[in-house]
Amino acid sequence: MLAMPKNTLIKPSAVEMHAIRSRGKGGQNVNKVNTGIHLRFDIKGSNLTDENKDKLLELNDVRLSKEGVIVIKADNFRTQEKNRSEALKRLNLLLTKTLKVPKIRKPSKIPKAILAKKTEQKIQRSKIKQTRKKVRF
Repeated sequence: MLAMPKNTLIKPSAVEMHAIRSRGKGGQNVNKVNTGIHLRFDIKGSNLTDENKDKLLELNDVRLSKEGVIVIKADNFRTQEKNRSEALKRLNLLLTKTLKVPKIRKPSKIPKAILAKKTEQKIQRSKIKQTRKKVRF
């Protein structure tokens, strides 16, 4: 089981991993060995809540297909194990960012002592300005 945000566990059957040929530098290793990983996570077939599934399906990401499958390709490393862990790490990061519930901000109240001090300062300032006026007889 994969540990996900909010103690959600995803079944390994929902995640498909296939070995693919890596691209780029690497000489004969690239041509001979399937070290890259092609990870597919079916959102609709997972055991996530409906609310979380909707959040993921509404995601505006290149890795999300029209069928509701997240596709991640990892081929940065020369070994299959490192690429597999990298792909799972990326999936975990994507799910964590998407399913994170934002904290609701409660506006703080201004203490009464500070309000009283503020009005007192205004009164003092007003008195100073009153003394600057022209005196009428």
